[in-house]
Amino acid sequence: MNKLFVIIAGVGALILAGCQSTATVKPEAAKTSEAAKPALSEEAKQALAKAEADTKEAKKQNCLWTTAAEALKKAQEAAAKGDSNTVSKFSKVASEHALLGIGQKGYPSTK
Repeated sequence: MNKLFVIIAGVGALILAGCQSTATVKPEAAKTSEAAKPALSEEAKQALAKAEADTKEAKKQNCLWTTAAEALKKAQEAAAKGDSNTVSKFSKVASEHALLGIGQKGYPSTK
């Protein structure tokens, strides 16, 4: 009984060791997927930079709207994917809402 257990354990260990060494990832495959990602257009890069600056300023003044922060996050996610149209769209929304938040700070209080 003990010999059978030792044999089964040994065979199991060999099978697991064999399976572990067969799955290798080639580094070239990772480089290919990065190279295939399309680059952002210059307009999208500028829009994203403006949105980041506007939301940073609104946050600094403690008047950042959540819609601006959400739009900026979506624009940054789209930038990571290389989607220029989506970056431009959400960057413009983020900038607009950040500037509206800054402008709202000057409104009179309702109290």
